[in-house]
This record gives sequence, structure tokens and C-alpha cells, in this order.
Amino acid sequence: MIALLTGHLAFRSPEQIIVDVAGVGYRLQIPLSTFYALPEEGKVQLQVYTHVKEDSINLFGFATVTEKDLFSLLISVSGVGPKLAITTLSHIPGDELALALSEGDIPRLVAIPGIGKKSAERLILELQDKATAYAVTAAIPSNPGKASENKNDAVSALVNLGYKETLAKRALGTLQLPSDTPLEEILKAALQVLLK
Repeated sequence: MIALLTGHLAFRSPEQIIVDVAGVGYRLQIPLSTFYALPEEGKVQLQVYTHVKEDSINLFGFATVTEKDLFSLLISVSGVGPKLAITTLSHIPGDELALALSEGDIPRLVAIPGIGKKSAERLILELQDKATAYAVTAAIPSNPGKASENKNDAVSALVNLGYKETLAKRALGTLQLPSDTPLEEILKAALQVLLK
């Protein structure tokens, strides 16, 4: 399974990109939020969700781990396929989506093309608890950069230390640190929160 791609951006459009990795072009479908976060050209690194069906393998690319996680949550709901999940993430930022799901905001969800009232109710019913952890981390920057890299690395480090990912993200979401805070300082602060 492909989980991460780093390479040269060979083609970009609002719906899909091609990343050249050592001479092999990988086509990834992307949400608009990821499209806006991409450079015009040059090196890119994307989180990847590999979707396998009987007759095809499709790759979906995301600028952040949170976007990828929310995509995975969306397609876990009956009746929500990858296309609707990408459309959803294209019409509502990940942190707002998590907030809408955790607060049961049906009008906000119904405003997304392809989601009716019944679909919105089903999404809330199945994802409300899971989305709460992502809503808490809304303060984490959504654009890829040093700050979000450090936060993502901190989540990974805390998970390796035995903490659950949702708990690690919640702890990081409570921190009020400058965007240039080194990883070591972020970890120390997060551990202080977790050990209380």
C-alpha cells in the first residue's frame, strides 16, 4: 500500500495531480484544499490513501495527515464513496468538517453537494465521536510547513511512546505555542499535558 509520496510535481489540476517519483508518474486525485496548498512546480510530499477495488487501484493525495484521516473516516460510512469524500473535503476545510460532525451541524453538512439530510444524519451518527478528536486539533495549521510537520512528528512520537493517536492530537490541540517551536519543546509540552 502506498501511504506517502515524495517527488516532482509533473502535472497539477484542481481534481488531480501527477507526481514523478524516480521516473514513475503517480496520478493522485485530490481535494481543492490540497490543490491550493501545492506549489506551482517543484518537489512535493503528499499523504496517500490507496483505494483498492476489484477492477482498479486509485490513489488519493492529501496535504495533511488530518485530511487523509478524515477521508478514511468518510469512506467508512455506508453510502459514502471516495468521490463524495473528496467532494466533501473540497467544499469544507477539514477542521470545519470535524467540527460540523462533532457538533451535529446538519445544515452545514447539507450545504455540501451530494449530501442530503439523511446522509448528513448518518455521517453524524457514525462519525460524531471519532470527529471530536479532530475538531479539538483545529488549531493545528492545515497548510504543510514546518509547524504542521513538527506537530505531525510529535503525534507520531507520542504514538510510539504508547499514547493513542486521538489522545496525542487532543493534547497537542491544547498547546498555545509559536509556529516555530522546535519538535523537542512541543513534545515536552504535550507530555506535561498528558501526564496531568
